[in-house]
Amino acid sequence: MTRKNTAYAVVFLLLGLLVYLQFRTWKNFDWAHLLEYRLRWRHIIHGVALIYVAYFLRAVRWKIFLRPVKKDASLWGLLSATLIGFTGLALLGRPGELSRPYLIARREGLSFASQIAVWSVERIFDVGGFTILMVSAIFLPSKLHAFVANAPESVRHWIHLTGYSLIVLVLGLFLAALTMAYRGNVLAAWVEARFHHLAENLGHRIAQRIREFTIGLNTIHGPVSFLLITAVSVLMWWMIALSYKEVTHAYGWPALALSATQVLLLMGGSMIGSMVQLPGVGGGSQLATISILDHVFNVVPKELAVSCGIMIWLVSFVSVVPVGLVLAHRERLSLRKLSAESAQAEDAAIVAETN
Repeated sequence: MTRKNTAYAVVFLLLGLLVYLQFRTWKNFDWAHLLEYRLRWRHIIHGVALIYVAYFLRAVRWKIFLRPVKKDASLWGLLSATLIGFTGLALLGRPGELSRPYLIARREGLSFASQIAVWSVERIFDVGGFTILMVSAIFLPSKLHAFVANAPESVRHWIHLTGYSLIVLVLGLFLAALTMAYRGNVLAAWVEARFHHLAENLGHRIAQRIREFTIGLNTIHGPVSFLLITAVSVLMWWMIALSYKEVTHAYGWPALALSATQVLLLMGGSMIGSMVQLPGVGGGSQLATISILDHVFNVVPKELAVSCGIMIWLVSFVSVVPVGLVLAHRERLSLRKLSAESAQAEDAAIVAETN
């Protein structure tokens, strides 16, 4: 069994366990009613449109990252690569995750390592942008703040713990970024020497990631650039929150009349659940969303929570696939080949680094 097949088997077992734990207590679950809810499709269409605005903002952010080395980078080319890359992620899972930086590097005539560096730093701003919205919604006056104040003690404790954990996470990432900015190469050399004996060049891979992240920090060329990237990141996550809100309102149920700040809880759960996903079918994000709708917001009946959780996943994660496939077909691109080439490029960079 290959390493990839082993990973899929582990993920499948984890998802099976989650499904069992989730539905074991739902003894009266009526599967016949699952697809009977009448959706107001204009809300679904609005939700999809907002997700595409978020993809556009991702492309804008990447263009800002490229200013020091490629001022004339095509925004349309970056947007096309973003849509194709996220289509590969949706259909192929994590193996397709590096398709986006690989495709951008190839189109813009840049090194793959430099775009992996941008991709690494992008993750920091994703976490930071979401955290700004989430922490503001929890601790500042908002509908989520009012909901937390009136929630049961256990739920209130869990939500506050989430807020504090996000703050600690972002501060930790910020300190790590500062350390790498000033001592990144020294840290990479130490990791490489300390863990070089581990299987599959693990020490070299970790050191490579540290060096890539250090290079990526150079794309933030001054405080104005930092503030602009932060603003775009926050706006992007707000668009995603509004998209979730549109989906929940599509059902027309009072229990699902959530505010944009309240759906940040759903987004957080979905993001955590997405770490346990099967290519093309998801799993973890849907189960996390359904669990929050059922246990935190007390959506009744449970069939409604399942239907809404699946629809949120389709809108926020799968809706990119049709457009991404059309763009890939028009450009004569194979998603599987693109994913394989990006993996080979990553391995080649590690081999070159060790020689």
